[in-house]
Amino acid sequence: MNAPAQPVTGNCTTRAPRGCTHFQLRQLMRQVGLIYDAELAAVGLKTSQYSLLSCVLHLGPIRPGELAEAMKMDPSTLTRNLKPMMAGGWLQQAPGVDKRSRLISITDEGRALRTQAQRHWRKAQDQVNDKLGVQRVVALHDLVQESLSLLADAG
Repeated sequence: MNAPAQPVTGNCTTRAPRGCTHFQLRQLMRQVGLIYDAELAAVGLKTSQYSLLSCVLHLGPIRPGELAEAMKMDPSTLTRNLKPMMAGGWLQQAPGVDKRSRLISITDEGRALRTQAQRHWRKAQDQVNDKLGVQRVVALHDLVQESLSLLADAG
């Protein structure tokens, strides 16, 4: 059993990291993902689809390239994810300001599904908050955002 992690203070920790950060983050994501997946499956969505619906709802109509950038996703991955959502009638693609551009927007059916799914997302978030504790979840969010910013600055 690992000793409990010490809080991060500045750029120093009281002990060196053990093991692979990538592997540990993947384990955490799998465990958290199981909670969200179970809740969102009740409305027939994957967590990636819920995120995509939410992003288009808040940013759309939006060009596919801008959507991929906003979601930190490869454009070809975005295209693969969009196809079943457009086929399901949740998202639509329309002409943009010129003949070469396209805009992705959420449909009324997509809005209704996202609203229904949001209740399940909230249940999942509440479960994570209950299991980890709200203070730990807030600290985790802060650490993730700080880490993303540092990694973006390094790239």
